[in-house]
Amino acid sequence: MKKFGFLALLLLLLVLVHPGTGYAGSAETHINLDGNDLKISKEAQVQIVNGSVMVPLRLVTEQLGYTVKWDNVTKTATIEQKGTTLKLIVNNAMAEASGKQVKLDNPPFLSGNTILVPLRFVGEQTGTTVGWDNVTKTVYLTSPVPEIGGSDPEITVPDTSVTAPSDNGSNGNTATDGNSSTAAVTNLSFVDNKLIVAVNGSLTPNVFTMTDKDRIVVDLPNTSFGDSFHQNLSVGKNQSGQLTITEYPNVSTIRYSLFSSSPSTIRIVIDLNSANNYSVTNANDGLIIVDLNGTSTTPPATTVPEVPVTTPPPSTGNTDKKIIVIDAGHGGKDPGTGSNRKEKDFTLPTALKIAELLKKEPNIEVVLTRSDDTYPTLQDRSNLANKVKADLFISVHANSIPVGSKSNPSGTETYYTRKDSLLFAQTVHKYLTVATGLQDRGVRQANYHVTRETKMPAILLECGYLSNTKDEGLLFTVDVQNRIAEAVVLGIKEYFGQ
Repeated sequence: MKKFGFLALLLLLLVLVHPGTGYAGSAETHINLDGNDLKISKEAQVQIVNGSVMVPLRLVTEQLGYTVKWDNVTKTATIEQKGTTLKLIVNNAMAEASGKQVKLDNPPFLSGNTILVPLRFVGEQTGTTVGWDNVTKTVYLTSPVPEIGGSDPEITVPDTSVTAPSDNGSNGNTATDGNSSTAAVTNLSFVDNKLIVAVNGSLTPNVFTMTDKDRIVVDLPNTSFGDSFHQNLSVGKNQSGQLTITEYPNVSTIRYSLFSSSPSTIRIVIDLNSANNYSVTNANDGLIIVDLNGTSTTPPATTVPEVPVTTPPPSTGNTDKKIIVIDAGHGGKDPGTGSNRKEKDFTLPTALKIAELLKKEPNIEVVLTRSDDTYPTLQDRSNLANKVKADLFISVHANSIPVGSKSNPSGTETYYTRKDSLLFAQTVHKYLTVATGLQDRGVRQANYHVTRETKMPAILLECGYLSNTKDEGLLFTVDVQNRIAEAVVLGIKEYFGQ
């Protein structure tokens, strides 16, 4: 044991004195360009240096159409494409972009024969939309696209007065001077099959569809990109960018642009693979939500869909135990939402408390998708419920809103997908809202994997908002977790007529 400990200490010291001090590499990092995974060698793995994501320069820029020249004497890399020239020097925190000096988050360095550079620099200087998923250790790159409307006659407007920002190192953080914009977009995201736009100010969006190309277009008049938007998302030199969507098969990309400068207008386009109904919620609370889960384009997301209420089948006298699957959301490498406290640290103890109460019921058998800090995939969770032929499925979660949003929602929601789950959702929800003591935000229909792919009545509980300090404080108390567990059990027993 002493010999092993000495060798381990020696290995640690060797790592600490490596020239790349401060970085953490992994043999399992990935680079995804426009939806395709790039093949990367062992020495070209993505690394983290002082919090900055470092990527292999030649691999990334050549895939984007640039040529790369390397001077081994001066340790200088020169990247060129159509009049754009970038120069980087190993271990030098200053780079040159079209003759102007640019300070890097971290200096480039060599890993074997591969030069690694900050991902942010690549995005800003090439107009590429970049992102980093710390859970899957994946860099996402989306090639530059023309300004929204520039190559699409259907969404081009007569006003083409959007001007490119001056070449002074700025990435176009504000709209053109002289605009009378009264609102700012601070963030946008696409989660749970919903486009969520965080705004600072009051505005009325214009939302419409383009049926020939299956697009949903959101125009935000008298609006510009806020300063915090650039801290969260990439905006290229042409004042546009896009999100790569991977988890929702009917949505290919989300594109955004300063579409017009007079008046200043932000346009967001949801590119679909086929036509999709939607609903729009704008309560002037700082969030505009385009929900693609519903079946109508008219009702707001806060209303319960008009679906015929069904009742459970009459009892046949069968005394076999009912099988209930309790799913603690997220876990392991997936912390879920939250900033100060993580969602997975709420869902697991709450699910365990539900399970303990159910085990006391003689006619119920409980199955957990996870009982510790592990991460079963969404498919694992639904497959387990189907395999054991569960009678009911319940997934425990907590909600949140995007960083930068001026709104601060609070409350409890219960979600379902199929009509046969509606009554179960309503029954549990009426107990759940009393248990949390938070605002009743209703029973809602959504297209979650675990409530869609399971073959029994299935619901997903959003017990409160971790982005709200009041909700967060309550959800992490043992008392409220116990009350939530009791509420779920009461709902199950009423649903079964016990």
